[in-house]
Amino acid sequence: MAKILIIDDERSIRSTLREILEYEDYIVEDVDNGVDGLELIRKNDFDLVLCDIKMNRMDGMEVLTEGLAIKPDLPFIMISGHGTVETAVEASKKGAFDFISKPPDLNRLLITVRNALDRGSLVVEAKVLKRKVSKVRPILGESQAILRIKETIERVGPTDARVLVTGANGSGKELVARWLHEKSNRSNGPIIEVNCAAIPSELIESELFGHEKGSFTSAIKQRIGKFESANGGTLFLDEIGDMSQSAQAKVLRALQESKITRVGGEKEIDVDVRVVAATNKDLLKEIEAGNFRMDLYHRLSVILIHVPPLTERRDDIGLLTQCFLDEICNEYGMPVKKISDAALDALKALPWTGNIRELRNMVERLIILSDKTITDNDVKAFANPSAPATAIAAAATPQTDFDQFTNFQEYKDYAEREYIKFKLEKNNWNVSKTADDIDIQRSHLYSKIEKFGLKRGE
Repeated sequence: MAKILIIDDERSIRSTLREILEYEDYIVEDVDNGVDGLELIRKNDFDLVLCDIKMNRMDGMEVLTEGLAIKPDLPFIMISGHGTVETAVEASKKGAFDFISKPPDLNRLLITVRNALDRGSLVVEAKVLKRKVSKVRPILGESQAILRIKETIERVGPTDARVLVTGANGSGKELVARWLHEKSNRSNGPIIEVNCAAIPSELIESELFGHEKGSFTSAIKQRIGKFESANGGTLFLDEIGDMSQSAQAKVLRALQESKITRVGGEKEIDVDVRVVAATNKDLLKEIEAGNFRMDLYHRLSVILIHVPPLTERRDDIGLLTQCFLDEICNEYGMPVKKISDAALDALKALPWTGNIRELRNMVERLIILSDKTITDNDVKAFANPSAPATAIAAAATPQTDFDQFTNFQEYKDYAEREYIKFKLEKNNWNVSKTADDIDIQRSHLYSKIEKFGLKRGE
């Protein structure tokens, strides 16, 4: 139920407004001066304030200004018996939601109150959603390499030092860049991302620096570039190793002089931007090959952060997997699935060529295709298709101790038992389907199950 504060030095107006609003089921408090009104605003969570403009102890415009300083999203409806267009305009400029003349028209008052409350709710909801959307995913891991990265971010983030982040695709370079921005003094500003590999070389300059109308055939209007859009914030140049030589020269000048010029333009524009770059290439080799400028490399790599591949931090796979399980199950609106220790061991043994991104996709696949508990057999059955078959087989197949068998028949029985058990579990213990799968009669399969003492959930 909405809570409304009335600030007015006329008792009759306060009584009238209170009666009207309480009849509409609003909770109402009232005071006869601005000083007490501000004190109530500080101590309480009001959804709306109705405030008179002409009052003795404190002018209503002062109350409006100081009230919004205390609660920036609190809607104010200003009321005055000496209403003029100028007064209404001034109130709006100072942040009032609306202006009503005395004596207030009942219908207009209620409509204005309802609109102001709706607007207040939308503002709060928008802020909550924005926080959810913009919330940066934590950097997960307890390996030494990840702990060093976190420590570096804490040290470097508050500075304006340029950072070059290196690492394989899917290892988390973008996440490092976002945390550098989050820890910086520019965190209230924008972080603008440019994927240099995804933009054709002939368009990269327009994308970065903008262009003037008519500067080339399809330039039908002026366009602001990423450098200008990131002013006061962070510009993240992803895959900078794929940037064209001409664009590299302009980026170098922008970094040296903090000025840019739009394509087709002559005016120099000042920009205040922190640049964080990332690449999956060895830029020193690219410099040797003549593909990347050495002077730009030194400008970008004031601080170097290398993000290790997942195969070099296998101990973090358990923590990452549990996080992805919670996150994805929550997105799907389903109970969080459990994962066995054997399944985690199987995941750790896989060759993660796609790194963290590949692991998340794998966990999502396991959630969809597995039962309540994800087992090592699920990992074997739905193993990452990008992994080489030999590597998957090596990771998924347990090493057999052949010394345990006294003769060939014992080994044959062991191999037959393990094969039938694997097929039954793969087919969720559907005997008919398994019999068709391994091409034997169902009665024969039942005999084998009984012979080897196989049981579901063993």
